[in-house]
Amino acid sequence: MLMPPNTVLPPRMSLVRQPFDSGEVIDLAGILAAGLQVQLARANLPVGATVAIGVGSRGVSPVVEVVRTLVDELRRAGLQPIVVPAMGSHGGGTAAGQEAVLTDYGVAEETVGAPIRATMETIELGRTPSGVIVHLDAAAASTDGVIVIGRVKPHTGFRGPVESGLCKMTAVGLGNRHGAESVHAHPLVTTIPEVAAVTVASGRLLCGVALVENAFDRPACVEVVAPDDFRETDERLLLVAQQLLPRLPIKRLDGLIVDRMGKNISGSGMDPNVIGMWRRLSELERTPDYGWLAVLGLTPQSHGNAVGMGLADLCSRKLVDAIDYEAVATNILTAMALDAAKTPLTLPNDRICYETVMQLASRTVDHDLRIGRIKNSLELETFWLSEAVLDDLPSNCVVVQPTAPFGFDPDGSVIEEGAFDLHG
Repeated sequence: MLMPPNTVLPPRMSLVRQPFDSGEVIDLAGILAAGLQVQLARANLPVGATVAIGVGSRGVSPVVEVVRTLVDELRRAGLQPIVVPAMGSHGGGTAAGQEAVLTDYGVAEETVGAPIRATMETIELGRTPSGVIVHLDAAAASTDGVIVIGRVKPHTGFRGPVESGLCKMTAVGLGNRHGAESVHAHPLVTTIPEVAAVTVASGRLLCGVALVENAFDRPACVEVVAPDDFRETDERLLLVAQQLLPRLPIKRLDGLIVDRMGKNISGSGMDPNVIGMWRRLSELERTPDYGWLAVLGLTPQSHGNAVGMGLADLCSRKLVDAIDYEAVATNILTAMALDAAKTPLTLPNDRICYETVMQLASRTVDHDLRIGRIKNSLELETFWLSEAVLDDLPSNCVVVQPTAPFGFDPDGSVIEEGAFDLHG
């Protein structure tokens, strides 16, 4: 079995808790219902009209409640709702794969009260001023109006006034694979708003539901907005999302262990806003800088799509064994970010990954090792740090489990269950 030479004694680790703003929307259904009623009055659709609700591939926590509420209100108004996947090339770039993603999130006809209409077919709505072809999901295009659900947050691959949100869901999500390919062939910072503007101008959109989530994956705010307000809403709520995005309170480590990556965690598997945007955009300053990065596993909800593994330096064999390389190829060729799909140096198991991070870090620094471990790049209320880092913690962070060792099973897999639970 492969073992790192001159194995370094792992440092003592402590479980740390950091506080986050837990404020969330109390009456989500009520806000959605009231907002949709306003938009329906504006649109004045005839009784019996059909409405498509576009649902994406990100793990928006209240997505079932959001969709079910919209469905109920549409039916109450005498309209006929359907649900369409709005996830570009995700789900392997197939209709069946995208429907499976929705099922994983609990979005099915029996849970939301509306049929799922998945297709990869699109219609062309025209071109942007810069010549980008604008696509719209064919099932959505066949209805009398489309509702876009978008989580507003910092994007993982660029910076701009409009990043992830309603415009991106309109331009990329509802464009299916063809639309995603068209958009990603051009600079996203300008292309996403331009493509969304063409779709808005087509008159096919009914409204959008914009959500911002807090650090606990719960809705901190929700707005139902008219299509003409998509861009302004994205710009305004992005500022809110930037403040609420969970991050580690430490800017420098010698090594970081990530238990799981996945498409339900981030479009990049591991959010570069957390692990360091310089890993995605090399021209940016290395901050935060977490040194050697190892990722150990892939979430089941990713359906084998390990796009983003290329951001890591090392990975465990169990991650590689879970990869569907066809799904990876479909997604990464669409996004044209091939480096993100490169397989890191693969080691036999989690324990050896951990020990190798220690060994690599010890060769590059002459101080006590600064090592961190996180569950994933989204759930960051608790995390592990080595003793050498504890003095750098802000005063609002609390050590809840001092100097406890990591647990590994006989096969060398890290014991994940309960590893990040609060015990003190």
